[in-house]
Amino acid sequence: MMSSIELAVTGRMFHAPTPDRLETIDGVVTVDTDGVIADVVHDATSPTAIALVSQARKRWRLLPWERLLPGLVDTHIHAPQWPQLGTGLDLPLENWLFDRTFPLEARYADVGFARDVWEHMVPTLLGLGTTTAVYYSSIHEDATRLLAQRCEVSGQRAYVGRVAMDHPTGTPEWYRDESADVALERSRRSAGEVAEIGAASGLVKPILTPRFIPACSDELLMGMGRLADEVGAMVQTHCSESDWEHANVRQRFGRSDTEMLDAFGLLRAGTVLAHGNLVSTSDAALIGGRGAGIAHCPLSNSYFANCVLPLRRLLDAGVRVGIGSDVAGGASPGLLPQCAHAISVSRMLEDGVDGSIDSDRRGVPGSRIDSVVAFHLATAGGAAMLGLNVGVFTPGSRFDAFAVDTQRSASGMREWSGIDDESRVFEKIVHLTGPEAITSVWVDGRLRSGTAAVV
Repeated sequence: MMSSIELAVTGRMFHAPTPDRLETIDGVVTVDTDGVIADVVHDATSPTAIALVSQARKRWRLLPWERLLPGLVDTHIHAPQWPQLGTGLDLPLENWLFDRTFPLEARYADVGFARDVWEHMVPTLLGLGTTTAVYYSSIHEDATRLLAQRCEVSGQRAYVGRVAMDHPTGTPEWYRDESADVALERSRRSAGEVAEIGAASGLVKPILTPRFIPACSDELLMGMGRLADEVGAMVQTHCSESDWEHANVRQRFGRSDTEMLDAFGLLRAGTVLAHGNLVSTSDAALIGGRGAGIAHCPLSNSYFANCVLPLRRLLDAGVRVGIGSDVAGGASPGLLPQCAHAISVSRMLEDGVDGSIDSDRRGVPGSRIDSVVAFHLATAGGAAMLGLNVGVFTPGSRFDAFAVDTQRSASGMREWSGIDDESRVFEKIVHLTGPEAITSVWVDGRLRSGTAAVV
């Protein structure tokens, strides 16, 4: 009788099951034929580990200088903005959108252009360890369908949403839905297509995507809340990203972004709120109470948000938080650089940045995070926000993972004998891993990118 153990992985592994705990596994992880972790044994020399390895249909032994980590969960990516990575970052957000971003996104009416971008973007992100991606598409149904198909073919776990936007002053005339009714029908149809594409594998799912309140009419926002009930899809949008967006909503409604999203039925379990930099204490309580979460985008916030996310305050308030690259407002694709940025901006918030202010009044005490917190948010934290059973190496979790060769990076990363213990190696991986050091990427127990010496 064929063993139910499809793969046995032997070697050293890291995961952060909670924000305050890094766990090192120097043992064996087995994966069943459905891509689910069956066993975790911490001693590779134990009789149990040896027996499990002998039963496996495939075996993979990590090299002594390799480490395996859970796959990265990117909770906020603007897929159509991929071609503008690294450009226009000196502009205010509203200018960046209207002068650069909307003209680019309008090009996705051309399915050939869309296909070229998706075929470059999805494999690149997979190669960076992004095993789960939460994508904004453009307003175009065909481009959105092609994005979902590309994720399915590549084997990336993904939420894909056609952007809905119809506001006559919050969007350009040449790039918007003609009306709320048109936007809702297109979103309903697109969600159905994405669901059908991902039905067999379970990897690709639809997510309803009203861009943000300034880009949507009241009718569209209310309709999207009803549509979420109708089709049972999750929701993503922006929330209190910058002074401009935050003030726009207050001027329009006299209430906060968070309060209005709740009023429109869009604040619900699994809702992904991009940024959230200006949410108040009461907003945070509302977000946490509804089971929604915030996609923390530290690099793009530095360019466009006018402030730093009060991450520690939000975590202490029980708000679910993941990490987002915010391609292309965040100019670094992949989440390991975003983990490093999250650590840096938390230190800036705690210590302050204006030297003309006395040091005891300059910052916000208790704001800093470390590598373990950042990596937890980029894996298990983001997964919990999305309701996914990934991000940790525990029995019953799905095997999404990536391997790092600590001797291969051109970034300066190296494991130094007699100097580096496992916690130091982990910290180096978070801060210094380059793309060339990510040697293999797995989703649902299958190798999706790179190579691995599986026998």
